[in-house]
Amino acid sequence: MFIIIVAAILGGVMAVALVSIKFLFSEHMAKKFYRLFALADLVFITIIIGGWLIRSLVPGWFVSLFGNVATIFLMAQLICGVLVLCAVVVRFFYRKFHKPKKFDPARRRMLAYGMMYPFLSLAVALYGNHIEKNSDVENFYDVPIKNLPPELEGFRLAQISDLHLGAYFSLERLENLLQRVADSKPDLLAITGDIFDDVAMNPAAIKIVDAFTDKFRYGIFYIHGNHEHFRGIRAIEERLAQTKIHVLINRAENVTSKLFILGVDYPSRAPVMNSGGDKDREKLFAEARKVFVDKAMENVPADAVKILLAHHPEFIDDGAERNFALTLTGHTHGSQIGIFGVPLFPVFKYTRGVVKIGDSFGYVHVGNGSWFPFRFGCPPEIAYFTLKNK
Repeated sequence: MFIIIVAAILGGVMAVALVSIKFLFSEHMAKKFYRLFALADLVFITIIIGGWLIRSLVPGWFVSLFGNVATIFLMAQLICGVLVLCAVVVRFFYRKFHKPKKFDPARRRMLAYGMMYPFLSLAVALYGNHIEKNSDVENFYDVPIKNLPPELEGFRLAQISDLHLGAYFSLERLENLLQRVADSKPDLLAITGDIFDDVAMNPAAIKIVDAFTDKFRYGIFYIHGNHEHFRGIRAIEERLAQTKIHVLINRAENVTSKLFILGVDYPSRAPVMNSGGDKDREKLFAEARKVFVDKAMENVPADAVKILLAHHPEFIDDGAERNFALTLTGHTHGSQIGIFGVPLFPVFKYTRGVVKIGDSFGYVHVGNGSWFPFRFGCPPEIAYFTLKNK
């Protein structure tokens, strides 16, 4: 299924690029570019799919190098195709109402300033791959809570998520990110999964995270994402057990006064994206979430202030149902591409940002890493939450 989805996406990019060529070049030049881009796209698609099939044999340096080059090349084509499509639509309506007196049939289908489109598209692709993808922003939120105990007024926690250590996120960047968060001096750091995503790097990454636990007043709290289950979950848990990191697997810890942090595992029945109307799967997922949250709530006082850490964003519903003050999630990467803060591919029930349900505050973190090395309108983030009396 993964290969089919990837092949369909890449095939779509290829089709959009080839269609746009006829609007940018003369008929003679277009034929040459058709062959050139079709061949290049087929080579990239073949290497991407073939590399995934033998991914355990592909060295990390090649994944990083080829992945970045392929992303820039393919995203530039997609962006160019979208720009050309928009320009063609605008031109159609303009000519509909402002038909020119003199018309050159030879240039009927070509757009004016045609070379502007590929150059602009390449610039955007380079920006998304080299700049925005690596530029973590800081976002701050106040969380109003009814009858908040006075000693918790101003309590601040930070969240990072979905680093996806590996070809596109190095150990050095992990250390720099943790240092940046520590320098802001939040009381606690929450990591909501999909961090330990490289078997070779995981042991060193766990040591780095552990070395930062004392830099936060109440330490670092961590939950698994789905990718930890793909990367040797038992080995990860054994190493985490030797650290000071607070690992929450369907359990809770008392932080201070009446504040409890609850954490749940990633359910094996969870849909990667929306279930697409599969009622049976939705029911199984909802049941698994309920079991995990109920288990985490054992021995937590009813009047405690509860903060839930979960990887999948639909746990926000479970937090709201139980009137949790705050539910922090990740998983979606915010779709990695957005326009004016709105995700371009909202394939999840909750894809990005704040979700308010009654008095419960939920948040979907956009992630610090990437599925593929490109972000536009959706920079990686460090999210900070300050508890306030409502």
